[in-house]
Amino acid sequence: MNKVLSFAAVFFFSQCYFSQEKPIDEVVVQGKLLSLPMKKVSENVEIITKEDIKNAPANTVEDLLSFYTGIDIRKRGAGDMQGDISIRGGSFEQVLLLLNGIRMNDPQTGHNMMNIPVSLENIEKIEIVKGPSSRKFGQNAYSGVVNIITKPAATDQYTASGTIGDFKTWSLGASANFGNQEFRNLLSVNYAESAGYRHNTDYTTPSVWYQNQLKTKNGVLKMQAGFVQKKFGANGFYASPTATEQYEETQTSVASLTSIENLNENLQLTSNLYWRRAQDMYLFIRDNPGYYRNMHIGNNYGGEMNLKYQSQFGVSGLGVEAHQEDLRSSNLGARGRFVTQISAEHHFSLLQNKLTVNPGLSWINYTGTGNFFYPGLDVGYSIDDQNKIYANVAKVHRVPTYTDLYYRSMVEEGNPDLKPENALSYELGYQLDLASFLFKTSVFAKDSKNGIDWVRNAADTKWVAENISNLKTKGVEVEMSKKLETWVKEVSVGYTYLDSQSSNNENGQNSRYALENLKHQMNAKLRLGYWKLGADVVYQYNERLVLGSYQLLDAKLYYTSKAFDAFLLVNNITNTQYTGASLVPMPKRWFQVGVTYRLK
Repeated sequence: MNKVLSFAAVFFFSQCYFSQEKPIDEVVVQGKLLSLPMKKVSENVEIITKEDIKNAPANTVEDLLSFYTGIDIRKRGAGDMQGDISIRGGSFEQVLLLLNGIRMNDPQTGHNMMNIPVSLENIEKIEIVKGPSSRKFGQNAYSGVVNIITKPAATDQYTASGTIGDFKTWSLGASANFGNQEFRNLLSVNYAESAGYRHNTDYTTPSVWYQNQLKTKNGVLKMQAGFVQKKFGANGFYASPTATEQYEETQTSVASLTSIENLNENLQLTSNLYWRRAQDMYLFIRDNPGYYRNMHIGNNYGGEMNLKYQSQFGVSGLGVEAHQEDLRSSNLGARGRFVTQISAEHHFSLLQNKLTVNPGLSWINYTGTGNFFYPGLDVGYSIDDQNKIYANVAKVHRVPTYTDLYYRSMVEEGNPDLKPENALSYELGYQLDLASFLFKTSVFAKDSKNGIDWVRNAADTKWVAENISNLKTKGVEVEMSKKLETWVKEVSVGYTYLDSQSSNNENGQNSRYALENLKHQMNAKLRLGYWKLGADVVYQYNERLVLGSYQLLDAKLYYTSKAFDAFLLVNNITNTQYTGASLVPMPKRWFQVGVTYRLK
């Protein structure tokens, strides 16, 4: 069966390769300092559009991201209770998650990074930068950035939705877009619940999200606020697979205020204030809280100001950011640090706009840790309107989380003497854009020093956080997509190869994270459509360095009209048995149906 699926995918893409083309719209990539058209960006950027999100055979952000090559999602169980994001072999601590440009990373642990209060229905698009972006975004942008973008709709509309599926899983949601031309609002509430696909994997998840946008005389004022709570059985999530009675509750709140002001026709000032609160309560035995309990409460708050100036010499950006990271924890103690960052970036063109150059530099200070400099350079050359080559190089650092430094449990021990990890990353790529046909390929490498990982000498010893003396990662990535004007609407395929080698292998130590990345990854997508009916099919092949390989097939059948949508979602059609993070067994075949009603 697996060989048949692989051969069918390759054959289908080869048949569609030379079909007719049609133009595509220009896409703007939103940076912290500079926002540039896609054709002027000299990085490997993936854009997931609203149509992609709506039609994909996924009902969580984590499932959606896993369909894109170079993105590795290590989930613990079903739904979106907990998922670790890895980009090109980097750890889950080395990815920066943004929600409309506001950082969502947690200084306690990256395991809680995906606790976001928005549903897939609220998301306008997702931008993924594959590669280091610390000079633009700072801490955690070590191997990549994921920016989730939402916004109020331009017209009034109200929606109600519901789903039901296996394992007594169901959800309800409602949203409202309302206001006038000057002041737009989005309000969304959602609730999801499941009895769980195996013992102690039940969950409940309520969330609420509000966002507005007010046009001012010379710009726009935006506000956003949200809350999400997750209560779930954590069978085998931590410690060991035999710890079947674990339980966890998390709460995440986020709020921000952003002002974009056009000071004159060439100068723009963007300012924002933000706050993120995270609470995490963990029980080793669900029905016996007194046996072992952890409580963590963290607050991140700060602000930034960014200037963008357009001149005859190009576009320049200058930004200043300061934020406080506080944590109060029964296990990690009372911790805090103040982070200051200054960033500068410039984009200019030469040779009749064929050559684009984008140098940048960031300086960051962490109280009690020191100063860090993040230089980087992106260069692109357009051979003609369809062919482009690019190259980039960057230096990055990552400061350990408080879990890395201070966590203590029966099977884990943090290390307060950890040093920040650092790496030199570089990439060389080529892109062919023929309107409806897109081909991208690149080679990349990352040479890490003092890489942070959890290691142990034997199965009966504790996991200990250590600085790996050297971790080298090399890789190749190829992507191809084709849009068609038949009942076959779009086909695409992507492949990533990674070769990671750690000096800790020489000492015979077991790695918890550094060597669990994907060695081979292939994603193939097929979109069909006729009349008001459509279908998206996604095939995945994943092979890890130490855990073997598995293949997944997901499909979504849908009906779409002006006021009513309905879908049938089938995940893991082939009933594949595989594991997620911490060797947690993942669900087998899973059916869900859903409806959405819209009123304008």
